[in-house]
Amino acid sequence: MPGIVSHPIGVFDSGVGGLSVLRQIRHLLPAEDLLYVADTAWVPYGPRPPEQIRERARVVTGWLVEQGVKAVVVACNTATAAAVAGLREQFAQPVVGMEPAVKPAAAATRNGVVGVLATAGTLKSTRFAALLARFAEKIEVISRPSPELVELVEHGDINSAHAQAVVRDCVAPLLEHGADTLILGCTHFPPLRPLIEAAAGPDVAVIDTGGAVARQVQRRLAETGQLRSPDHAGRVRILTTGPVTPALPAIRAIWGEEPVPEAIAL
Repeated sequence: MPGIVSHPIGVFDSGVGGLSVLRQIRHLLPAEDLLYVADTAWVPYGPRPPEQIRERARVVTGWLVEQGVKAVVVACNTATAAAVAGLREQFAQPVVGMEPAVKPAAAATRNGVVGVLATAGTLKSTRFAALLARFAEKIEVISRPSPELVELVEHGDINSAHAQAVVRDCVAPLLEHGADTLILGCTHFPPLRPLIEAAAGPDVAVIDTGGAVARQVQRRLAETGQLRSPDHAGRVRILTTGPVTPALPAIRAIWGEEPVPEAIAL
């Protein structure tokens, strides 16, 4: 499929948090062109009704497909839980989603107590309940909705004294329940990983799934011969559905100065 091979991989999230997943894809597949949409006009997805999240996911995915992407990554746990099944039915391109790392956390825990930091939408979803039923039968899972961590990342505040205090407040209840393993169940949280690890201490494992998602994208494209030649230098475009200026501090804190983000109307 020579024409399709040169097409970009589309990635989206409610805001800038999915850039943590984009970074993992970029690291594993540096030859691929990447097209990232931060749906900042609708951030955050977490508190929104599932039907509204499904509609936004459909709109953004539809736009990415119109741009010719060869695969779509739903770099958002909340959107994956609400919408990924419908997206896979509607669109022919491979659609790769996120899910909290319950299985690897269950394998990693030493004392059988696992803490989950995620959005309320993820924690209330049937997809998360199914993960617990499948992999957490023999462990105790303590969850903590953490919308304040999403707000930190959307403001580019990932290393201040204020951010450290907010992270400690989120992690403390999980540690008090004895968690020796923490799941980062939202793509906004990996940029805060140094603060989370510092708050949790050296004896607590911290797990996220960005690397696993990148490997799944690689597998899906390899299966259909759509991986680009490694001698190509992949390009990255970052787009926002809201104004660019308010998102710049967060994008630069997570991704860097280049490329310059662009605004689109969706």
